[in-house]
Amino acid sequence: MVKTDITNLETVNIVIVGHIDHGKTTLLQKLSGKWTDTHSEELKRGITIKLGYADIILSNDNGTYNIEGKGEPERYVSFVDAPGHEMLMATMLSGAAIVDAAILVVAANEGIKPQTQEHLIALHTKGIKQIIIVQNKIDLVSKEKALENYKAIKELVKGTIAENSPIIPVSAQQGINLQSIFEEIAKIKIPERDYEGTPLFVIARSFDINKPGTSPENLHGAVLGGAMKHGRLKVGDEIEIKPGITIKEANQIKYKTLKTKIVSLFKGVHKVSEISPGGSLAIETELDMSTGKTDTLSGGVISIPGKLPEITTSLKLKYSLFEEIFGTGKKEKVAPLKPSEMLMLSVNTATSVGIIKRMSNGIMDMTLRIPVVPFKGDNVGLARNINNHWRLIGYGEIL
Repeated sequence: MVKTDITNLETVNIVIVGHIDHGKTTLLQKLSGKWTDTHSEELKRGITIKLGYADIILSNDNGTYNIEGKGEPERYVSFVDAPGHEMLMATMLSGAAIVDAAILVVAANEGIKPQTQEHLIALHTKGIKQIIIVQNKIDLVSKEKALENYKAIKELVKGTIAENSPIIPVSAQQGINLQSIFEEIAKIKIPERDYEGTPLFVIARSFDINKPGTSPENLHGAVLGGAMKHGRLKVGDEIEIKPGITIKEANQIKYKTLKTKIVSLFKGVHKVSEISPGGSLAIETELDMSTGKTDTLSGGVISIPGKLPEITTSLKLKYSLFEEIFGTGKKEKVAPLKPSEMLMLSVNTATSVGIIKRMSNGIMDMTLRIPVVPFKGDNVGLARNINNHWRLIGYGEIL
């Protein structure tokens, strides 16, 4: 098969969301040929814990789409498999922070579940308006049940960002009607990308990719996975990572900005010399491999030295609350915020917890326990601890 040059292909990032066990990872395996559940704990428990990634080149062979390279390559598609379990909401939000569109999976045999609603509202929070709804597992239900489930989905999305989204009936397990999903993926509008601005990369994962027993001369530095928001980075560039690593000084936790150099760059499995917005990207650095272990640097941001804002533990936000709480399975109104209340914040791929200091006229000042790198105008997901679960209750904008 001829190796496709991906540099000139349009690229789209898609997050796959939905309730636990509704078939997201199986669907992604059928769409991409890759299992993203490679974390040993995930294989044991059969659920997605971390963000999983898979990339495809979507080719068009006389109107039929495929991932085998037949016909003309049309699009480079990066998928992010986000966890559906309610306890992993923060991870799901960081997945939603690095994408252009979403596939919301609803199992026809189970219907609308609490996390279906919560993930839909999370997409709203992160400003994702292009949504494909996949009605999965239709092989397990009668035609009547499938239609009833279809109507329930239509009812759920009424008045939301997904009101006019296509609803595609499929059986991921049997590989039925995947062609319709590819057709919708080919229609997704590519957002306007800013290639010339100051480079900004948000980190969703960080890794040590070395296998035990690797000889010292073949060792790789820490690898950072995520997405470019704007600008470009090239092999050899000096970069700065904030908040960086934590160090203990005089019994106090401090954050140390990291400076390093780019050794190599990847877009999916493809080695490239430069990265720009679009696609799941990875940066191999000169940092010691242990620095990247087990997502230590996830939530951080990268730019060229001197261009990132200072890290902060105080934020001023303009906020809006949802009318009701989603994810609990029962109808509950969102109670107004109160001074001194603790909230969880999702900022780009970072998660922090903060206390409300002051609030008036839809604006609040917060003090954070974990610092963030603030960018004016960025949106923030707001979650409240309700019965020991963080529930999305609204969103804000950094002022």
